[in-house]
Amino acid sequence: MKATERRMAILAILCKRRFEKVENLAFEFGVCEWTIRQDVMELSLSYPIYTKTGKYGGGVYVVDGYKLGMKYMTNEQTELLEKILLELTGGEFLTMQSIIKTFKEPKRGGK
Repeated sequence: MKATERRMAILAILCKRRFEKVENLAFEFGVCEWTIRQDVMELSLSYPIYTKTGKYGGGVYVVDGYKLGMKYMTNEQTELLEKILLELTGGEFLTMQSIIKTFKEPKRGGK
């Protein structure tokens, strides 16, 4: 398996499981932990995944709300809709608010 294929498989696993330990991923893909750490570092440049250290909570996470293959709005699109939102009332306000919440890209870094 090539690095790009493995990285996309790791991302798919994280999106499904939401969290996984580096050592488990290394075992699953038959590579060393260093390789997985490099893969995660590379993935984190383009996708909202992050790591946590610690004996019981340590591992690789994908941010809440992120789904693989889902299209998200750009920051500019989100900002425009938020400006329009301020002019709406009642049901239109609630509908626009739910659209923004659904399609706004989750924040990177798990914060």
